[in-house]
Amino acid sequence: MAKEKKLVEAITSMEEDFAQWYTDVVKKAELIAYSSIKGCMIIKPAGYAIWENIQREMDRRFKETGVENVYLPLFIPESLLQKEKDHVEGFAPEVAWVTHGGMSPLQERLCVRPTSETLFCDFYKDDIQSYRDLPRVYNQWCNVVRWEKETRPFLRSREFLWQEGHTAHATAEEAEERTVQMLNVYADFCEEVLAMPVIRGQKTEKEKFAGAKATYTIEALMHDGKALQSGTSHNFGDGFARAYDVTFTDKDNTLKYVHQTSWGSTTRLIGALIMVHGDDSGLVLPPRIAPVQLMVIPIRQDAEGVLDKANEVKDRLSKVCSVRIDDSEKSPGWKFSEQEMRGIPIRLELGPKDLEKNQCVLVRRDTREKMFVSLDEIETVVPELLETIQKDMFERAKAHRDAHIWDATDYETFKDTVENKPGFIRGMWCGDQACEDQIKEETGATSRCMPFHDQEQISDVCVCCGKPAKKLVYWGRAY
Repeated sequence: MAKEKKLVEAITSMEEDFAQWYTDVVKKAELIAYSSIKGCMIIKPAGYAIWENIQREMDRRFKETGVENVYLPLFIPESLLQKEKDHVEGFAPEVAWVTHGGMSPLQERLCVRPTSETLFCDFYKDDIQSYRDLPRVYNQWCNVVRWEKETRPFLRSREFLWQEGHTAHATAEEAEERTVQMLNVYADFCEEVLAMPVIRGQKTEKEKFAGAKATYTIEALMHDGKALQSGTSHNFGDGFARAYDVTFTDKDNTLKYVHQTSWGSTTRLIGALIMVHGDDSGLVLPPRIAPVQLMVIPIRQDAEGVLDKANEVKDRLSKVCSVRIDDSEKSPGWKFSEQEMRGIPIRLELGPKDLEKNQCVLVRRDTREKMFVSLDEIETVVPELLETIQKDMFERAKAHRDAHIWDATDYETFKDTVENKPGFIRGMWCGDQACEDQIKEETGATSRCMPFHDQEQISDVCVCCGKPAKKLVYWGRAY
């Protein structure tokens, strides 16, 4: 019994220390291992399987909108990076440089890809000649390197996996339409697959992507009340095209600059999954993203017929869900703890007494609710239960998010709310960056977005300076 308790006791309570709880879950659920390279992580099979599911479903949704996958080089010549002034200034502090090839100094430094706008522009310059070549709607799945000072597994690391879409269009209207379309793809994916509610909106001028005309974002709220940017989509206008001379001959036989977009999401979505749904026993994975949706655990598997029946049940259920059997020699209690730690949505228990009654026990990971089900009905009951769990997890996360949205109409209330009520704060803003800077410096909160679907005029004045307000902004401390 002592050994069985040890697995869960190794996790710090999230109420005691949320940051340590997160680290404990990431390690004990065997999602990652630390590497000998500071700030870089090894993604273990359990963690990579989640990323594969994210990648598979997101890629399917991308392609439904006409996206094609490509791959561009890892290295960017310094001269190419320097062509877009705002862009290079935005990324300069995080760039890693290659200065030698073997033992020989390079004639020109090479940047290790922090993002690929410059390479796509260089590619499009030669690939696009006429309006007949447009639109170009490309995406690449790759790794990037950003030399972060402070790192945390999945949330912020020096190398991480992501996808980055890069599109080119003939008109500003087409580019804007694609920018919003891809943000909605991200939002729908997060809500429908990750069971994670998000707020869709536009970043302020201060917070937008370096070199972009406009940046749109989806913002999620973690269990501890901090925000997490979970996907962004950028409208570049023709700024990058002008810097890199990406032109095309239009139908009227005039030379014009293309209008571009870029959009990306990363392995930080795994961190979001952990922090939105996890509990003190470990991961709680929504069924639609869980690599294993049901674990069959035989009870007293040495008893006659139990293991054979458990394998038969596994084979039957494999037609309707992702299922595995734990037929190891560990005790049932230890197996239960492992299943809970890994966040597997359903546990199926089957022992000698269950065989006598032609039944099994199904246990939900999210609520720990038990139900007795006839073995004759499992192929019907299990898929229905998985859908119920998916829906319930989203509704719980949304209820938690909505219960942690606060309004502030003056600065004293705003500061008090930041300190004592974790979550999103709705506050009016005058549009002056000086107010954003003051709020961040004095409270640690940043503007998360100007929401698309919520522009209620909760006050006539800016929450910081008291001048006439222009926009409602969601503020909050963030990862």
